[in-house]
Amino acid sequence: MNEREADRLAALARYAVLDTPREQSFDELAGLTARLCDAPIAVINLIGEGRQFFKAEVGLGVRETPLESSFCAKALLEDDFLLVPDTTRDARFVRNPLVTGEPHIRSYAGALLKTDDGLPIGTLCVLDYRPREWTILQQDTLRVLARQVMAQLDLRRAIHERDRRHQVALANEEQLRLARIDLVDSEARFRNMADHAPVMMWVTDQEGNCTYLNRRWYEFTSQTVEEADGMGWLDVVHPDDKAMAARAFLDANARHEPFRLEYRLRRADGVHCWAIAAAAPRFGSGGEYLGYIGSVIDIADRRAAEDAVRDANTLLAAVMDAVPGVVYAKDCRGRIIAANRGTSELVGKALSEIIGRTDREFLDDPAEAATVMANDARVMADNSTQVVEESVTLPDGTGATWLSTKSPFRDKDGRVIGLVGSSIDISGRKQAEEALRRLNETLEEEVTERTAERDRIWQTSPDLMLVIDFGGVFRRVNPAWTTMLGYDPEELVGRHVNDFVVPEDHDETVDAYELAAHGGRPTIVNRYRHKDGSTRWLSWVAAPAGDMTYATGRDITAEREQAIALRQTEDQLRQAQKMEAVGQLTGGLAHDFNNLLTGMMGNLELLQLRVARGRLDDLDRFINAAQGAGRRAASLTQRLLAFSRRQTLDPKPTDVNRLIVGLEEMLHRTVGATTTIEIVGAVGLWTADIDGPQLENAVLNLCINGRDAMPDGGRLTIETANKWIDDHTGRERGLTPGQYISICVTDTGTGMTPEVVQRAFEPFYTTKPIGQGTGLGLSMIYGFARQSGGQVRIYSEIGQGTTVCVYLPRHHGDALEQQEERARGPAGSGNAQTVLVVDDEATIRHLIDEVLDDLGYTVIGAADGAAGIKVLQSGAKIELLITDVGLPNGINGRQVADAARALRPGLKVLFITGFAENAAVGNGHLEPGMELLTKPFTLEALSMKVAEMLRAPGL
Repeated sequence: MNEREADRLAALARYAVLDTPREQSFDELAGLTARLCDAPIAVINLIGEGRQFFKAEVGLGVRETPLESSFCAKALLEDDFLLVPDTTRDARFVRNPLVTGEPHIRSYAGALLKTDDGLPIGTLCVLDYRPREWTILQQDTLRVLARQVMAQLDLRRAIHERDRRHQVALANEEQLRLARIDLVDSEARFRNMADHAPVMMWVTDQEGNCTYLNRRWYEFTSQTVEEADGMGWLDVVHPDDKAMAARAFLDANARHEPFRLEYRLRRADGVHCWAIAAAAPRFGSGGEYLGYIGSVIDIADRRAAEDAVRDANTLLAAVMDAVPGVVYAKDCRGRIIAANRGTSELVGKALSEIIGRTDREFLDDPAEAATVMANDARVMADNSTQVVEESVTLPDGTGATWLSTKSPFRDKDGRVIGLVGSSIDISGRKQAEEALRRLNETLEEEVTERTAERDRIWQTSPDLMLVIDFGGVFRRVNPAWTTMLGYDPEELVGRHVNDFVVPEDHDETVDAYELAAHGGRPTIVNRYRHKDGSTRWLSWVAAPAGDMTYATGRDITAEREQAIALRQTEDQLRQAQKMEAVGQLTGGLAHDFNNLLTGMMGNLELLQLRVARGRLDDLDRFINAAQGAGRRAASLTQRLLAFSRRQTLDPKPTDVNRLIVGLEEMLHRTVGATTTIEIVGAVGLWTADIDGPQLENAVLNLCINGRDAMPDGGRLTIETANKWIDDHTGRERGLTPGQYISICVTDTGTGMTPEVVQRAFEPFYTTKPIGQGTGLGLSMIYGFARQSGGQVRIYSEIGQGTTVCVYLPRHHGDALEQQEERARGPAGSGNAQTVLVVDDEATIRHLIDEVLDDLGYTVIGAADGAAGIKVLQSGAKIELLITDVGLPNGINGRQVADAARALRPGLKVLFITGFAENAAVGNGHLEPGMELLTKPFTLEALSMKVAEMLRAPGL
């Protein structure tokens, strides 16, 4: 015996409780435990040395049992509680004689009885004949009552100890008074225990008046002590249950019998819920009736579960009636306990004549009934699901065959107590099986014939046929291999497929037969070598079956050669179309420039003649006409550069919404009164880094096109939006994934056909009448968008209208504030500042020299980049470098500017250009102190730009 066990037995001995008579206080606690836990057995068990003693028990009828079969002895090994939902599933108890034999204990829950030192001396436990899950409430109740048992043991020991100390002075009234105080304290302990119990508890006097209700009652019902006193508890009973509850309680009280009642009780929130009240009568030592001690348990969840079961049974009955065929259930004697309408129809009798009877009692044919009942008996005896065919006679006298599926059903202990079955009429199927049997008698001949047909196809097919294993090895080939590729079957069978496939197609071929190995149906086009060394293109379809793949190949070499020839022809046609477009472009340019040059040259010649003759009046008319022709030529050049994406752009961070609103008045004047314009600007539109005037020109052109598509008037909608372009959308629209803004112009006009949309961006392509359009508008817009890093897309539907969307990349930054347009006027004096001009065109250098010299600037000229760099390397003072971008002899204008900045940091640079790659001027992003002027430019624009740059503070 170890030290702890010795301490435990010593602690138990101090209570001197073993082999003592029954005591009412412990019996009441055992009875209360059984009722609260809804258990047939409850025991206050004390474990001594080699024995166990029941101080109180309910449901056993004995005071002790052998320790070898003790559940509580195992509980002492736990910390404070042992829970066994099913003893037959717990290895510790599966062979316990109380489990395997009478009384067949199936579940156990026990709370340890511990001394103040934590030594376990026994348990308060409940047992049941059925496996069950003990609720948290029941477990908590056991723990509370176990503490009360220990309190009662402590009280008993205290009393006995006091009696022992004062045996000689039993007559002493002072000791009697102390004993009475202890009894009062015991009552207080009971009330304390009851107030902490998880259920409602109550005590009545002989008349049935409540003298005590625990705290849980007041919390649950929200009654006060005064309201619940006497018979006040009836005030929280549902009005429909109140009279019944009062009558049942008072009748039981009058007979001094145990009381049990289910009724609806009002909770603190005003909702009535189902509860169960149970009580046992209390009797004094002389047998006099003292009243009840009882409890009230909330059973709302249990009633809800019972309602759910009833609903489920109702639903089951409805489902059974809705199921076609026959559905039924029988008990172990073969009596029908449930059946659907199909069962009634099968036997031709009402359900009332079937339920509760066996097949022998309600079937008209005794032989059929005997067969059915024999099948049922076999299913239940074998304890297995079986499918049987049963012959029945229908009410009209015709015979039928039913396929019946029957399964045993069992009780909670696994014993077969009946069966459930369903039957369907398979008479039609049986007839079909008979027909199939007769058909099979001729099947052998048909198989022979089909096999011969298959062999003829294999032998005569012009297409390649083969059987190949999942490793790519030929197992069988048809004669077409010899005809098509020159190989005999012996040269192919057993060889790997890639021995005959060109190396470039090996991987795709392996992928195909591996796909078939995984159940796929591959299709593939690959190239095989002919035995003569030539190559054949073959198109294959294949399907796996078993551990082989069956494939058919068709020679498509001629088709491939035709496709290649067609592609070459199409390439030649496209090249011819390109040349035709170039011819159309150059012809259009020649026509337009001839007209413009005629205007310029003619007016200049007239001007020269007037001056030579001394006629100086009206000269402005000829000058203005020549300048007008020059400006139109410049505009045409800009359009061509925009189309070719070689125009020189001046991008700046721009608020596109503000730009479009600024155009609104001009757009209204341009499209006329018959066209309504609506501008829908997106809130929070991102900034775009673009050339603002070019975007204005693009929007104006789109609005003019929209107006022309609505000859009878209509609506133009200009809408802006932020767009996130992902990989998928970017591939569809020809854009790099990222953030863009969109400017969409929508008209309600005639719309475009898909053919017109496809050609809309071609130069000089137009659907307008001759003389009403150059065909460069959309080309210019397309070039501007692409050069800006964006895209243009057209969406159109005949009769509904057209939407043209321009997508431009987002700029991460704020737009520049609009500045008031500077008043145009003379540039002012140059103050002898020095300007270096680098341009390979002598007339340009001379023109700039004349203009700047007249304004007081000192001008140094250079014909190419190398000469300009030499000037920069000299000691000459230079405040501004003006350079053409496209210079000859290997050094362009940007390289000159970079060299100038290296030699003279902070030098101001003005680029002049009429045609430039973006890279030449930094992809549209110039460094501080650098500006751009586009050819052709006016002398006024040149002088103002030079003056503006030289007035600006240095870097």
